[in-house]
Amino acid sequence: MPTIDEKRVYAEKEDSEVVLVATGMGVASVSVSADQIGRFGLAHRCTARGVAARPGEGAVATEDGVVVTADEDEFEEIGFSRSVAVGYGTGLLAADSSGTLAEYADGEWVERGAVADARAIDGDLVAAADGVHRVTPDGVEHAGLDDAADVAAAGPYAATAEGLFRLGNGWLDELSGDATAVVADGERAHAVVDGALHERTPDGWRERSTHADAALVDVAHGDGAVYAITADATLLVDAGDGWRSRTLGLRDVAGIAVP
Repeated sequence: MPTIDEKRVYAEKEDSEVVLVATGMGVASVSVSADQIGRFGLAHRCTARGVAARPGEGAVATEDGVVVTADEDEFEEIGFSRSVAVGYGTGLLAADSSGTLAEYADGEWVERGAVADARAIDGDLVAAADGVHRVTPDGVEHAGLDDAADVAAAGPYAATAEGLFRLGNGWLDELSGDATAVVADGERAHAVVDGALHERTPDGWRERSTHADAALVDVAHGDGAVYAITADATLLVDAGDGWRSRTLGLRDVAGIAVP
C-alpha cells in the first residue's frame, strides 16, 4: 500500500480528475484518470466533518473552520469555526455545531438562519436530525421528514433513517431502509441504503454490488464516473467498465466530493 504523503501528487494526464476525501486525519486528494486510481496524499491536515464541491472548487467543514480549494493544490481557511456541514447552492453554505447556518459572501459569513444538528447541505436543502430544511430568502423553514442524513437538490432527494425519499406531491418513498447518502445531478442518481449502493435507472432503483468488504459511507459523481468510499477508506470508481478500488489507509471517513 502506498505511503500517504503530506503533499499530493497528481497524475499528469489531462483527463484526470481529483476526488476529495474528508476524514478524521484530514482531507486526502486522489488523482483518478478514467477508472485508474493514481497517486494520493493528505492535502490538508484537520478533522474533516463534511465535504462538498462544485466545478473548480471544493469546501471542507472542520472544527477550526471551513477551508476551500480552488486549484485543488492549496487550501485556504475562510473562518466559521466548529463547522459540521458544507454545501453549495447559489453560494457556499455552512452550518456549525451551535445550529447557525451561514452563507459566505464577499469575503465574510452572513447568517441565514438556524438548523440544529445539521448533517449535510446541497442546493437550498439542509439535512438535519429533525428532517429536511429549505433555505429561503427569509431564513430557513422545515420541509418535512425526520432524521435526515443527506440531501440532493437535483431530484430533490432526502436520505433518512426510514429510507430514501423524493420530493414530488409531498415526500414520496423511493427505497426502504437506512439511507445515509444520496447524490444526483439531474441525469444520474445514486444512494447508499443499508450500507449498499443503489442506482436510479429508467425502470426504478436497483442495487449495484461494489464487492466492497466494508459498508459504503458516501457516493459522488465525476465526469463520466461514479465514486464511492467505504468506512475503511477504500475508494471505488466505475467509469463504465466495472469497479476499480484502492485502499487509502485513512480513518473516520466523513465523505467524498469531486470539484
